Amino acid sequence: MGKKRISDKMEKLLNTQMTNEAYQSQVYLSYASWAEVNSFSGVASFLYGHMREERDHMFKILKYINDRGGETIIEAIKAPPANPRNVGECLESILKHEIDNSAEIDKIVNLAHEEKDWATFNFGQWFVKEQIEEETLINDLIDKYTLASTRVEGNTSLYEMDRDITTHSQEGEIPREETF
Repeated sequence: MGKKRISDKMEKLLNTQMTNEAYQSQVYLSYASWAEVNSFSGVASFLYGHMREERDHMFKILKYINDRGGETIIEAIKAPPANPRNVGECLESILKHEIDNSAEIDKIVNLAHEEKDWATFNFGQWFVKEQIEEETLINDLIDKYTLASTRVEGNTSLYEMDRDITTHSQEGEIPREETF
């Protein structure tokens, strides 16, 4: 291990976020399994994909801590919340988790700015952008769910929505990156 290039406070905050990302992965895994058991294979496929993405985020933070001379601390993660009652509650819960996660990322970026730790500030910007994308993506799915569930004709809207989610992108579009 080389010379440590992050503060103890930053190391602790990054370790906490690494554990948060592991927890987020567990939430997606739990909800994906719930969706699969309840015959929403498209929703399940989407959520399993996001479960893997959250694990990748966890690993990205782990590697950053180690690469900056810190030490990762692998801790137990809490159990995911109870299963949702329906797809709408599932999506709303995921959005809340993503918004809460954004607030935690902001803490890292704010501390990096305060400490003039520009390497971590730059590293954190990737996560800031990712959270904007995640919130946009889940909000878009909630909008689709609302349309599908409030305009049910012959009870096919939810089926069609679930089918469409199977091939839905794992990425959201950030408005400022769109070109005309």
